[in-house]
Amino acid sequence: MKEIEIEAGSFRDPAGKIFYYENKVYRILNDEGKKRFQFLEKNELLKNLISQKLVISSKRISSKIFQSKEVLDKNILEHDKIDYISYPYEWSFQQLKDAALHHLNLHLYLLNNNATLIDGSAYNIQFVGHKPIFIDILSIKEYQDGEYWKAHKQFCENFLNPLILKSKKNINFNNWFKGNLEGITTKDLNSVLSFTDKISYNIFTQVVLLDYLEDKTIRNENIDLNKIKKRKFSKKSFISIVENIKRLITNLNEKKDKTVWSNYSKNNTYKIKEENDKKNVVEEFSKKFKFDTLADLGCNEGVYSEICLKNGCKQVVGFDYDLNVINNAYKISKKKNLNFLPLYFDASNPSSNLGWLQTERKGFLQRVNFSGMLSLAFEHHLAIAKNIPLIQVIEFLTNIAPRGLIEFVPKEDITIKKMLFLKGDIFKDYTEENFKNILSKISKIESEKIVSASGRKIFEYSKI
Repeated sequence: MKEIEIEAGSFRDPAGKIFYYENKVYRILNDEGKKRFQFLEKNELLKNLISQKLVISSKRISSKIFQSKEVLDKNILEHDKIDYISYPYEWSFQQLKDAALHHLNLHLYLLNNNATLIDGSAYNIQFVGHKPIFIDILSIKEYQDGEYWKAHKQFCENFLNPLILKSKKNINFNNWFKGNLEGITTKDLNSVLSFTDKISYNIFTQVVLLDYLEDKTIRNENIDLNKIKKRKFSKKSFISIVENIKRLITNLNEKKDKTVWSNYSKNNTYKIKEENDKKNVVEEFSKKFKFDTLADLGCNEGVYSEICLKNGCKQVVGFDYDLNVINNAYKISKKKNLNFLPLYFDASNPSSNLGWLQTERKGFLQRVNFSGMLSLAFEHHLAIAKNIPLIQVIEFLTNIAPRGLIEFVPKEDITIKKMLFLKGDIFKDYTEENFKNILSKISKIESEKIVSASGRKIFEYSKI
């Protein structure tokens, strides 16, 4: 009998606890959780939310199927499983913007149906391909007449402030967000905005004024909470605030600079024939295995990811260091309706285990569960650019999936020559012979194919 696996990060929700069993996702409800779910079932609110793809599909099931004392006679929900969990600090500007708008659209729908959200966490949004979905249905409760938006501050820190930071100051929010999992505080954002940024009415009310009020509250040490009169807040005013923030976010546009890899898919060192040879290798590989989930490391705008999807792969998650490229890839995925999720990824410093007890937000390696992998024109960025030993690079790549393609770029290639021009050739073990020797000890080399005049080779490996 398999044991249930409790999700360490679900402690934040006192109404229900997430657990996994036989590769499916469930939730144990306590009394408060049961009350909220009963409200969702009433008047078919949950059914309507699911049909409109606002929230993840969820249903009641019997606890008897688990044969576990821990869940016996408990109220249990089953949720649709998200194949790859991502975090807001791994998203591009447009992804965070779409996630914010999805959150706001859900909230407006709820308010118009006598319900509301108790929090404003960006972690409650996940992506299925390019489509955002809300996953924490226990964050929904019945609306009480006169209540205000208690999660407004959290929403601003998780969604609005990072978007303003990028839109107004061209500062990427990702590493800042990763360093503070609660998002970007209004105080920090206010400190980096210029006077001209603050002239805007929306920026003034949502950033400057909020920072002032928060600071005033902190400074007022003698405040008597018992004497504070709670005035009723009309639902009309509540909806108006949410709609105003939605308009503000809709009108935010990213500032972006041209980066090294922005036009790589169009301007690279490959000739047309070489590029076609490379595409043919990927096409044959994807046709042969038709992977359920495939990782594309150094995905750029998703050219090879799209080939895999067209040839039998069900889902591709792409990873790239260039945020402009990730943003473009996401827009292409939306336009072409691909089951392709591109994410920000620094392979030399990937997302690590973070949060409470370092188990709340899982690192990249803890979330790896791919059946196939592409690593094209990628390994040399670690071995040469980052001075990572070749054996460690190959071990890292082959641990991502049991089958994959790895492209080896030799020193004779113009790309490597440029990289070595300033560094000098200090990489004596960086040879095709050594690469092949290491790869053959770790896995079985199924094939090797030359894809460029400079001697680039794509190796297919298997660890099955």
